[in-house]
Amino acid sequence: MEHTIVTVLLLLMLLLIFIFLFFLFKPWRFFFSSRFRSSIQQGSVGELDRPLVVDDDANASLNNELPRDYDLEGACYPNEVNFRSPRTHGQGLVHKQRLHNFSIPPNFHQGVAGGANDTLIVDVISDHSEPLVVADVSQIFKLPPPPLLAQIPPKQSYQNDRLQDFVQKDITEQRSCLTLEVISGPSCGQCWSVQSTNPSRLPLTLGRVSPSDLLIKDSEVSGKHALINWNLDNLKWELVDMGSLNGTLLNSKSINHPDTGSRHWGDPMNLANGDVITLGTTSKIIVHITSQNHHHIPFGVGMTSDPMSLRRGGKKLPMEDVCYYHWPLPGLDQFGIFGICDGHGGDGAAKAASKLFPEVIASILSDSLKRERVFSLHDASDILRDAFSQTEARINNFYEGCTATLLLVWADCDDNFYAQCANVGDSACIMSVNGQQIQMTEDHKISNYSERRRIEESGEPLKDGETRLYGINLARMLGDKFLKQQDSRFSSQPYISEAVHIHQASKAFAVLASDGLWDVISMKKTIQLVLQMRERYNTEGDNTAEKIASLLLNEARTLKTKDNTSIIFLDFDTFNRFSCKVES
Repeated sequence: MEHTIVTVLLLLMLLLIFIFLFFLFKPWRFFFSSRFRSSIQQGSVGELDRPLVVDDDANASLNNELPRDYDLEGACYPNEVNFRSPRTHGQGLVHKQRLHNFSIPPNFHQGVAGGANDTLIVDVISDHSEPLVVADVSQIFKLPPPPLLAQIPPKQSYQNDRLQDFVQKDITEQRSCLTLEVISGPSCGQCWSVQSTNPSRLPLTLGRVSPSDLLIKDSEVSGKHALINWNLDNLKWELVDMGSLNGTLLNSKSINHPDTGSRHWGDPMNLANGDVITLGTTSKIIVHITSQNHHHIPFGVGMTSDPMSLRRGGKKLPMEDVCYYHWPLPGLDQFGIFGICDGHGGDGAAKAASKLFPEVIASILSDSLKRERVFSLHDASDILRDAFSQTEARINNFYEGCTATLLLVWADCDDNFYAQCANVGDSACIMSVNGQQIQMTEDHKISNYSERRRIEESGEPLKDGETRLYGINLARMLGDKFLKQQDSRFSSQPYISEAVHIHQASKAFAVLASDGLWDVISMKKTIQLVLQMRERYNTEGDNTAEKIASLLLNEARTLKTKDNTSIIFLDFDTFNRFSCKVES
């Protein structure tokens, strides 16, 4: 009996081993033909496994994609100064649906550098009220791989000519004008300007001897010292040291090749509005970058800045100012903003605020009732107060903060302008209308009487002689979330001025500046200087506003200001035609 049981168990084990081997080696595979097997593989990969959306990485070599963060509309950033086009900034008003990359027909590129084989990325903008239409999957399967032409749903299709107009408009807004002004050294006062759309004058060379474009008669400058060119990929101006003997500095930082004395070229460095280039030790050149687009600002605008790097006991002073403007605001042809943010603890909060304000204000003014209220009452106090509140809520800077001075300008149907300002901190704005000086901001330093009074009313008065809280001399700012959690006396509530009416014969102007200017020049003196400069340059037309802004900056430099200085000058008595004159 026991022998029979053992025999049965052995047979069962052999059966299990046989079944295991049968499934392991899969002998049925040899009963299928290779043709049938290949047809299965081709069918599954060709139709079912093909991705519905082409991988961007797989087509990276086919695309020359325009950067989504390029700026061409007047922003002045520290060390990374860009010009921001209002078209590139979201407003909370539109939905942007990203399309696949597509080839541009050859006629798109007439007169545009880059050739007919370049590609562009286009955003189709649609209202939120329209439902999003999803492409039919059965149609996608019929596309030849890889599809370079995006399938646009019928409800969002565009005519060819409208798409061409959109792309051409995008290209024309990418112009930039570079102006170099020698501010110290043997060639002080010399200027040179060039447009990014004028390739015959690029690259621009700086050196001591001809054929350099900008001749610097300085023994410390090499024959061919440095070169400036327009980078079509990132839409920025770039500076390169050409292996000079005495070196090139950008904002007091060397950009030479690490192997000194090798005469090798250095790496290209992005240029920004307000940057200072130093050739050798004495020749300094300030960089002015202005944008050109189809939106002509109906009054003169000049903007400039200087980190004043060597003013504080020889120490390098980082640039923490941000100045910017947007005219018109996205979707709002009659409104524009001009602003300055002065950062402390870094430039993070200042950069964030300068990006948020245009989006927030455009979103608020998208409400037609709020717009009509501004036009009817000639007052935008509620708009500015709400803009500061929303911007403060969206800033995530816990250990960095900034001042914020924001001037909102709007036009009525009679070609009159109105200006209203809101601010926190000590960056200030003044206006002159019909010869009358108007202070548009309030200083929020802790040492000021009005600010000490506000703090006293909060229930926690300052001690006698106390002029700082946690090491900061300001009681109102954006950001600094950590400090505001520690002490409720810090605030982001802005001071808001009265709206100022500017008619055509008022000869009005406005000056916005960070405290680097006001530390050395009073507001009354600033008004006098502008009036003198206006009288001197009133026949020169287009560049008057830029010259006045630069001369105010030079005055602050002469008076040895020790802080970052940024200035925006608005001349409501002139018209800015965005010319870019080339000095030959």
